[in-house]
Amino acid sequence: MGKRGWIKTPEEVKHFAKENDDISNKGAYCNLMNQLNKIAKHAKGISITSQRQYYNHMDKFLRYVADHYNLKSLANIQDKHLVSYVIERQNEGKSAATVKQDLAAIRYFHNQLPKARYTLSDNERLKEKFPEFSLEKRSFGGINRRCTEAEYQALVNIAHSKGYEDTARMIQLMREQGLRIHEVTRLSRADAEKALRDGFLTVKGKGGLVREVPLRDVSRSILRDAMRNVDRGQKLFVKPHEKAHIVIQRVQDFVKNHRDKVLDPFHGRPNGVHITCHSFRHAYAKEEYDRRIAAGMTEKEARYEVSELIGHSRDDVTRIYLGE
Repeated sequence: MGKRGWIKTPEEVKHFAKENDDISNKGAYCNLMNQLNKIAKHAKGISITSQRQYYNHMDKFLRYVADHYNLKSLANIQDKHLVSYVIERQNEGKSAATVKQDLAAIRYFHNQLPKARYTLSDNERLKEKFPEFSLEKRSFGGINRRCTEAEYQALVNIAHSKGYEDTARMIQLMREQGLRIHEVTRLSRADAEKALRDGFLTVKGKGGLVREVPLRDVSRSILRDAMRNVDRGQKLFVKPHEKAHIVIQRVQDFVKNHRDKVLDPFHGRPNGVHITCHSFRHAYAKEEYDRRIAAGMTEKEARYEVSELIGHSRDDVTRIYLGE
């Protein structure tokens, strides 16, 4: 058996999680990685080089399911996790080849599990079960995943009516500033103060990429309200005793549990495509794109500027968000 020095030690996993701001649920991630390491040490059937590549793909997948599903065991990986991850990777602009490698890696290590609770479907079966699943290249087009203005406002109103003020504000910042939910949870009182002073919201996105997003007028009042009961040095939406991934899950669950109540019959999304926290970013991107076209920009110029606003650097990624 060849050397497998690419397998992270428990200490390396813990250090990586601690230093990586992209991982919110660090405990779940470390737990899943330690499970993966036990399997990877004895995995068979492909070359060591392929195992190393698959290990890296699986590492990224485990960060995702830790944060978005609080997954505790590799044995509980299901089809819904694969589909959700594929959509996430496609929204990041990853190629069809990369996404297929992701799926191959997940299935490979899943097959190595001694006792998996679920059987993972092949790609054809996933297409049948999930209308939103596709492995077609999406860099030059996408699926409309936007929420409508009516749906957005109705969700915010429900949150207010139930006394979930922070949930309402987080949804508003995702919609009005084009933020990922992870980016919203990272915001501190200092970030809000700086934004109100400078007119730009400084956002630390995936991979540590920092961008400045012009602050909309409505966002000024949102940030002021959020700051009222937050001391200096604290996060806006994550209390000192809370974990970021718990807050994220709470908002995701709220959207999931109430989206059918606010369904706009003219939403324009394909069957099976529901409102998620990412839908607010899609709506923001489309709105900013339309503003630039109305101001006389070319389509390519508008797409590129919008891609920078939402934390990307390629105009073709904007096509995915536009869903056209």
